[in-house]
Amino acid sequence: MVDSLPSLAFLGAGSMGGAILQGVIASGASIDDGIVVTNRSREKADALASLSGVKSVALAEDPDGNKDAAASARIVLVGVKPAMVPDLLREIAPALREDAIVVSLAAGVTLDTFSDALGADVHVIRSMPNTPSTVRRGVTGLAAGAAATAEDMAIVRALFETVGAVIEVPESQIDALSTVSGSGPAYVFLLVEQLTKAAVGMGFSDADARLMAEQTFIGAAALLEASDVDPAELRRRVTSPKGTTERAIAVMQDAGLDDMFARATAAALARAKELAAG
Repeated sequence: MVDSLPSLAFLGAGSMGGAILQGVIASGASIDDGIVVTNRSREKADALASLSGVKSVALAEDPDGNKDAAASARIVLVGVKPAMVPDLLREIAPALREDAIVVSLAAGVTLDTFSDALGADVHVIRSMPNTPSTVRRGVTGLAAGAAATAEDMAIVRALFETVGAVIEVPESQIDALSTVSGSGPAYVFLLVEQLTKAAVGMGFSDADARLMAEQTFIGAAALLEASDVDPAELRRRVTSPKGTTERAIAVMQDAGLDDMFARATAAALARAKELAAG
C-alpha cells in the first residue's frame, strides 16, 4: 500500500468520491498538505468535517470554495454530476496549479470535454470506479488524457488502489470496462436474487433462503480470492462427474448462459454509446 500521496481536492464528494476519500483515509497514507473536500450544502460538508486531515467546505457559504480547493491541490478529483462538469471545469481552470492532475469521476464525460474546458496541456485522467469501492473492494479503470504522463498515472493509480484493484486502459475501452466491472455488481446481485427465489420455491423461509444464497456467493468469492487456480478449475472441483452439480450446470449451459452474458454486456455497451451521443 502507498505510504504517501500528494495534496488532494475532492470537488463534490458524493457516493463515489466519498468512497475514495474514505479509502484514502483508511489506508493510513500521509497526504502532503492535506485534503480539501467541497459539497454544496453545510449538512453534507459537516458529515465529512470530522474526518482526520480533511478540510470540508460548504459552497453555500463559500462560493469560491471549488476554485480555492483546486488551487491548493496536486490531484483534483471532479466528482460532481456529469451535467455540472463543464461549468465546474471552466470555473477552476484559471486556479489550477501548473503540476495539477485532474481526475474525472463523472460517468460518460469524455477526456475531450475536459481538454476543451481546461486546455490541451492540462494533465487529465478519466476514471471508472465501481460501487464495491465503498467497501475498499472496487475495480477502477483509468484512461490517460493526451497530456498525462507515466508519473501522473502512477500517482493516480496509487490513489485508487486504496479502494481496490486498478486497470489501465485507453479511453476507447472505458465504456466496455464499465459493462463488466461497472455494471457487474448488479449482475451478481441479480444472480443472488434469483438463487434466493429458487430456494424459497423449494420451501425454505425467506430468511434462510437469503442466508444460503448470499453467503454462498460471498464464500465462493473468498475461496476464489484465496486460491491460486482459475474459476473454471474451482468449478470443476465442485462438479463431481454424474453428480447433482453437474446436472445443474448442464441446465445453465443448455440455457445459453455464456451467450447471455455476451449479449448483456453488448447491450450495455450499445446503451453507453447512445448516452455519449446524446
